[in-house]
Amino acid sequence: MEEGASTFRAGYVAIVGEPNVGKSTLLNALLNQKISIVTRKPQTTRQQVLGIYTDDRMQIVFLDTPGLLQPKYLLHEKMIESAYSAMHDADILLMMTEVGRGVTLPKVVERAVDEWQGKKPLFLVINKMDTVHRDNVLPIIAHFAGTGKFDEIIPVSALKLENLQDLLSTLRASLPEHQPFYPPDIVSEHPERFFVAELIREKIFEKFHEEIPYSTAVDVHEFKEREAGKVFIRAEIVVERESQKGIVIGAKGSALKAVGQAAREEIERFLDRPVFLDLYVKVREGWREKELWLKRLGYGA
Repeated sequence: MEEGASTFRAGYVAIVGEPNVGKSTLLNALLNQKISIVTRKPQTTRQQVLGIYTDDRMQIVFLDTPGLLQPKYLLHEKMIESAYSAMHDADILLMMTEVGRGVTLPKVVERAVDEWQGKKPLFLVINKMDTVHRDNVLPIIAHFAGTGKFDEIIPVSALKLENLQDLLSTLRASLPEHQPFYPPDIVSEHPERFFVAELIREKIFEKFHEEIPYSTAVDVHEFKEREAGKVFIRAEIVVERESQKGIVIGAKGSALKAVGQAAREEIERFLDRPVFLDLYVKVREGWREKELWLKRLGYGA
């Protein structure tokens, strides 16, 4: 029997995979709005980012997750816990890889695939199709299809917006019949100060190299509306060592000023109103290994 036109479907979809395969880029592309920060460096995403896609036939609550990796710090363990929490909550799992990885999945990803196979619909999304000739992708698709582990395999280019409608249609077919969880005009349930902290952190990732981005966190202390609709934001950039503080501040404050200017412009676009951004740097030794600081900074329960 053909499905009625009035049948509405809604559910949760977790986007999971190793770092740097384009999970956040995919979420932003599907929503046609930037809600998850994106840089060229791996491990940019540290927490679940919830994004809501709604049209007249479905609502998909996407959960962008930190990349699955072998943990080196307590922070990494919290990141993996966040990814597994999203998988547990989801109706469908989108396991992402990209064509440059070929048919190889890291062991930590393979374990996740094996653990969830058969429990929930498990789709494989092969990203970055725009970087290779399509004929080179066919053996990769054939290999993964031959494993029998995935219910669907969908090649896409999140950057070039290729095949995203096919992905949405495939997801809809496996969503449960359900009324929407959120009003149709909402794209996320995170508060504005969450996105502010993430956008500042994005600019830190873009400005600095090697260990600095991974040793920093952002704690928004004040977020207040002031005169004429201008927002006053005061945020602390957390580093692990005094030497890192000097690098983040830079000569005569030049590096911190550059981060602040870039972040303010991005935040103003996001909030659609003027912003006064006050940034300062604090040393919290070994914060990535300290439960108390991880909780304060929003990593973990």
